[in-house]
Parts: sequence; structure tokens; C-alpha cells
Amino acid sequence: MESSPLISAGLPIALFIIMIGIGMTLTLRDFRQVAVYPKGMVVGTVAQIVLMPIIAFALASLLALPPAIAVGLIIIAACPGGTTSNLFVLLARGNIALSIVLTVSASLITIITLPLITNMALQFYMGTEEDITLPVGKTIGMLVGIVLLPVAIGMLVRSRKPEVARKAESIVSVFGGIVLAVLIVALVYGTRDQIWKLLAQAGPATLLLNGAGIFIGLLAGRAASLTQRESLAVAVELGVKNGTIGLMVTLTLLESSTMSIPAAVYGVLMFPIGLLLAMYGRRVIPKTTAGLGE
Repeated sequence: MESSPLISAGLPIALFIIMIGIGMTLTLRDFRQVAVYPKGMVVGTVAQIVLMPIIAFALASLLALPPAIAVGLIIIAACPGGTTSNLFVLLARGNIALSIVLTVSASLITIITLPLITNMALQFYMGTEEDITLPVGKTIGMLVGIVLLPVAIGMLVRSRKPEVARKAESIVSVFGGIVLAVLIVALVYGTRDQIWKLLAQAGPATLLLNGAGIFIGLLAGRAASLTQRESLAVAVELGVKNGTIGLMVTLTLLESSTMSIPAAVYGVLMFPIGLLLAMYGRRVIPKTTAGLGE
């Protein structure tokens, strides 16, 4: 279940460029608002770290999944949001600053929680435990290199040349849409020989997990009186996972190709579903509301 060179090499470069553009839509005030009104961050983090694994346990039991598939489903549920979630939030006109904060915070917290939840799943379904350690340095390096650094560059450009930043938003959205379309095609093409088999094995469970994550995000946002933009950011963070971490745990640390199936299938399905969520966001959130500095 290896990624193609187009994804492994091209995607980080494209994301770096996109995150610079996203940085051009942000100011320090946006992040200050997240810090001063941290309700969205708290709701999103709790839902990501606690609720998603609980939902996965429930789905695995309700669907009577085979033990290895059940463990794989719980692992992908316990993974943090991926860096592409920030792009989906931009396209959906959600709160980008909140999305970035949730991506970083969940990624750092899951360094501790993911091994614990993985061992709970292994013990519950297979009666075993494994010594699992996620690469702390690599995770922090990824967050700095693909999220924080390019966003800081974009924010610096905006502070120095605001006219460039004003022109960047539509360009970034178009470029981001193209990147996501190419990525979906590449993912489907890369699994073309086994996609139907994979979908049959884990498709319903991963689809339900993704849908539940998005629904919980929107519902929790409404229950916590978050704005539409904040609720969308939480929903996207719950729906768009870092599948690379899931594959690393299952293939590299647990050495189980069967356990990797839910992460692989989820990694394909979350992109078209994410695009549908982005289209929904663009329908319900006026462009003026999500404009620069708003």
C-alpha cells in the first residue's frame, strides 16, 4: 500500500505552496481570537481524541468486523487531522486559523494517545499488545515544515504586501482544487487493481466513520454555539485524517497489511467526501463572511 512518487514527493511541495497562500489570508488577530475564545479548539480536540475512537469501537462491534479490520479502523479514527484538512477548510470558507491550531494540537497529543488507543484495540480484539512509539521528531518536523513555516511566510507577505495577499485567495483556492483533483485521481489509479476488494472489506465501515466524524463536528459545533465557520473547521478536522500515520502504524510498526486496509480506504474516500463538504460550506457561508481578516 505504498504511495506513488507523485503523492510522496509532489504533495508536500504543493501543500507548502498552498499553505503560504493560506497564510496570506490570515493575521495574528485570527489566531488571537482562537486563543481568547478557545471553545472551538477544546470542542475539536476532545472530539478528535476521544469521540472518534469511541465511534470506531462502536462501528467495529455493530458491523461485526474481523479483528484485524476492527483494529485498523480504530487506528485511523485515533489519527489526527491531516495537513490537507487546512486546504479543505479554506475551500469550505471555514475558520482556517482554528483548523491550523487543531491540526497542530491533535498531531502533538496523538503522539501519546495513539499508541494507547492502538493497544486498547489490540487487547480487546486480538488479545495482544505491542510496543508502539510514534516518531516525535518527524511529527514535529512535518508540522513545522508543511504547516507552521509556510503559514508564517504567507502572513509575513500579507503584512508587507497586502495587495498581493488580496489577490492570493482566489488563486490558492483554484490551485488547491486542482491539487485535490489530481490527488484523488492518483489515489484511485494507484489502487485500481484492488480498489473493489478493499472497498468490500472496509468501505462501509470507513464511510460510516467519515460521515460520523463530519456529523459529530457539525453537531458539536452547534451544541457549543460555535459559528458556522468554526463548526465547519471542526467537521473537516474530524473527517480528513492523516492516513499516512495510520499506514505507518499498521504497516511499519504492526507489520499487518490487513490492518492497513481501513487507513488505505479511508485515505481514498475522505477526499471526494471532503470536496462535497467544501461545496456545502461555499453554499451556506457567504464569501464576504469568510473574506480576508474576517
